Amino acid sequence: MIEIAIDGTSASGKGTLAKKLSQKYAIPHLDTGLMYRKVASEILKNKIDYNKLSELSCQIAKLSSFENLQNEELRTEKIAQMASKIAVYPVLRNILNLKQKEFIVKSNEQFGGCILDGRDIGTKILPHANFKFFIDASIEIRAKRRLLEKNISFLHENDEKCMLQTLVKNMVERDNIDRSRENSPMEPAKDAYVIDTTSMNADQLLSIATKLIEGNLYT
Repeated sequence: MIEIAIDGTSASGKGTLAKKLSQKYAIPHLDTGLMYRKVASEILKNKIDYNKLSELSCQIAKLSSFENLQNEELRTEKIAQMASKIAVYPVLRNILNLKQKEFIVKSNEQFGGCILDGRDIGTKILPHANFKFFIDASIEIRAKRRLLEKNISFLHENDEKCMLQTLVKNMVERDNIDRSRENSPMEPAKDAYVIDTTSMNADQLLSIATKLIEGNLYT
């Protein structure tokens, strides 16, 4: 059985790494951040006061089926900002943590392993994972990657600079919230491999992670 925990900042490459490792080793992958985004989308759609989330967490969790998470509508900055805000609520985190652990049990039983990525996987959800990675990159590079993901090719240079500045601002705010929350802050596990992807692409990151995994599995 192999369990892989991948944490890190947004647009650092952790999600792409998780998907590529899932394909390589034929074990299921769960993007836990999308679970929070799904709840965030329900809050926005139903105009729920997120400040009362501690009272509404159970109902919100029931609203979200957590199926079809690979939905582009969940990738908006508006939903990302709301997801970061609600992630500080312990009641909601406990509900989603239970759902993540259910995924782990099912995946391990059926496929002999699992891969989860998020912001507290190695420290909270999979503390005994065989392999833990914490992925990061400079804020400027992460913002440029996020802009490329939006696939906007018609921006004027000044508009592009303005959008990049907005993305940087949003990412800094989100990082601060994720790192400073009392419940499961975003931080590398003590035994995690910390990888800076500022100067590397997805294939190079996969190569490094694969060598670390297979170098330990077969020695």
